[in-house]
Amino acid sequence: MSETVVVEKVSVRFGSTLALDDVSLTVSPGSYTVLLGPSGSGKTTLLSVLGGFQEPTSGRVLIGGEDCTHVPPARRPTTTVFQDYALFPHMTVGNNVAFGLLMRGMAAAPRREKAREMLAVVGLAEAFDRKPHQLSGGQRQRVALARALVVEPKVLLLDEPLGALDLKLRRQMQDELKAIQKRVGTAFVHVTHDQEEAMALADHLVVMNKGRIEDEGTPEKVYTRPATRFAATFMGESTIIGNRAIRPEHISLVAGEGNLGRARIVDVTYQGSFKRVAAQGKETLFLVRLPADVAIAIGDEVGLACDAARMIELPS
Repeated sequence: MSETVVVEKVSVRFGSTLALDDVSLTVSPGSYTVLLGPSGSGKTTLLSVLGGFQEPTSGRVLIGGEDCTHVPPARRPTTTVFQDYALFPHMTVGNNVAFGLLMRGMAAAPRREKAREMLAVVGLAEAFDRKPHQLSGGQRQRVALARALVVEPKVLLLDEPLGALDLKLRRQMQDELKAIQKRVGTAFVHVTHDQEEAMALADHLVVMNKGRIEDEGTPEKVYTRPATRFAATFMGESTIIGNRAIRPEHISLVAGEGNLGRARIVDVTYQGSFKRVAAQGKETLFLVRLPADVAIAIGDEVGLACDAARMIELPS
């Protein structure tokens, strides 16, 4: 079981730009933590601080109770998987996986054995003697994972590792990443800007914006009870009315005038299993999620309603 990471009041400044602003965070043993946010939110900077690639301007990083704030990447108990995988093209898959063990002085026989064992963990035992160019994108991703995990880090850091994959493969790799993480028990910290990816992977979701943590918790908690207006609109779509947020699936069409008033349909997008509908009210643009078989067209006048218990109260 990996050890807990504690980030204490970390700030990072680049000239006049504050990339991280007094961030505190705890990563529990064996958890899958996802840092979610738009470009410029500070999520990648925070990952770089955890990995030792960026020193904080102020604050501390503790791993297993030890202060690692100024410890370089090669000497801290973390490894990082980057989006481009960074595999050595001239080496076999087995030698790629074993490279970190070679750098640590492990003898050839046990090094190869551990590499084979880790390739088996990620489902690629048969690829030991192949070259990276002989593998698919998803397979290369798993080789990069095996190489990072074989040195038994306390924490595995993943910098948008699925960003280069197509949608179908990305979803397949989400399932595989989650399964591998549960199998090895290492704490994963994963950066993404993709809300669906974050919800699929995380048991600890951290929403970031402008260098600060806006919200954190389980994906269900962050989605159903967002702490801030930003979290309500970035973690899935919402219609904001005053200090209340309404999720699209909680708005229904009604005959007459519902408690949200009347609106005119201005956009309908077919999404396979549902339709995403935009309806313009007197002052508010409502986002509505309807079953795929509901007959609705641009220009239709409809009544809209939402159970008051489904409305999310936001801080003033």
